[in-house]
Amino acid sequence: MKRLITNIQNIWKVEELRQRILLTLGLILVYRIGSHIILPGVNYSILEKASEGGSQSQRTLESLLSMFSGGGFTHASVMALGIMPYISASIIMQLLGMAVPAVQKMQNEGESGRKQINNYTRILTIVICALQAPSYLSMYVEQKGALPADAGTFWWTQTILVLVAGSMFAVWLGERITEKGIGNGISLLIAVGILSRLPGAFIAEVGKSFEAGNMIKLVLEILAFMLVVLSTILIVQGVRRIPLNTAKRVVGARAVDEQGARNYLPIKVNASGVMPIIFAQAIMTIPIMIFVSATDSGEQAGFIQRLLTNPYGLNYNILLCILIIVFTYFYTAIMINPRKIADDLKRSGGFIPGIRPGEDTASYIDTLVSRITFPGSLFLAAIAVIPAIAKMVGINDGFAMFFGGTSLLIMVGVVLDTLQQIETYLLNRHMDGLMEGSRVRGRRSPNELSGF
Repeated sequence: MKRLITNIQNIWKVEELRQRILLTLGLILVYRIGSHIILPGVNYSILEKASEGGSQSQRTLESLLSMFSGGGFTHASVMALGIMPYISASIIMQLLGMAVPAVQKMQNEGESGRKQINNYTRILTIVICALQAPSYLSMYVEQKGALPADAGTFWWTQTILVLVAGSMFAVWLGERITEKGIGNGISLLIAVGILSRLPGAFIAEVGKSFEAGNMIKLVLEILAFMLVVLSTILIVQGVRRIPLNTAKRVVGARAVDEQGARNYLPIKVNASGVMPIIFAQAIMTIPIMIFVSATDSGEQAGFIQRLLTNPYGLNYNILLCILIIVFTYFYTAIMINPRKIADDLKRSGGFIPGIRPGEDTASYIDTLVSRITFPGSLFLAAIAVIPAIAKMVGINDGFAMFFGGTSLLIMVGVVLDTLQQIETYLLNRHMDGLMEGSRVRGRRSPNELSGF
């Protein structure tokens, strides 16, 4: 406790860091308030009653979509679309970077190219919002009977514009946090939306345990949750360090031999991050959206519902695991380019001991990445199905979602990234870092090369 108080005091002493944290908290507060402002004319009481009386598949889909919009989706707020259209646009631009030479050229142009890509991403976000807004109003708000009685063309037009503006305002808040605050703004807004649901879910689980008179089960659940979080931290920070030898450095009129100082090229075990789970869950929500309103009277519809629309069923989770493994390899191939790494090493005069520069180095890195990607993909698949296991042992739906899946990885990744940035400010001013003395460190060794 004394160490925690000392760290907080150190943070408050750094004026720039203090201002950035206060600005970040203020912008997050604005985002949270906006997530609860209801769209003009929408009857929220009818919407809430209809949501409570929906099927399990309906409630699961709504809870999943609402998690990434800070609750705005189920509240029918002005920020109901949240940050996800921007995430979708960013993913599309990354995929275009692999196939379109013009986008590849912009990616290699440095800061100017990055600004161009950001502008195109924003434009694409507006297009996606314009397509999603009428679908949201018709498939969610109108279906539940919450539209105003006099909803005409004017109301639809202004509401679509409000939804587009709300989503772009959320993107603007995220970019301001990244630029003038602390942490990655877009990821931080998503993480805050997820974390906002944790207290309510935990309180509901505590109440359920009290009613059943089984407090031992609650203690075991908390211990299991802590164990899953710790395991996730270890995997997220796990790296395979490839030893490197570097060329001699010229200082003044003499060359300094740096081969005594070992450098490393870090390859993350989970290089793809949370994206494979997002891709897989996005695909798995398609059958839910198609058949969620279908009745069980039809035999074929009932079979498809049992096969694909039960997120806690065996068939659903087997298919989800397969998709996650496939997308892990796919997205890792996007994130890590062995040939480019090999070319950069060759130009900088570095090489891997025992491996010829050039093609042999690229082949070696590619083989190594393939080997460590497999356990990483299995880990992501295991994390994705833990909520289903938690549901099977009697944990309520809301709390079970925090035992794994996208929500847990986003929370862990965002918290670690934010702590690392705070620690950087402290270390630059010769203060003890937040993770000083901890076994899981957020800092990177100075001999690890990450610029490739």
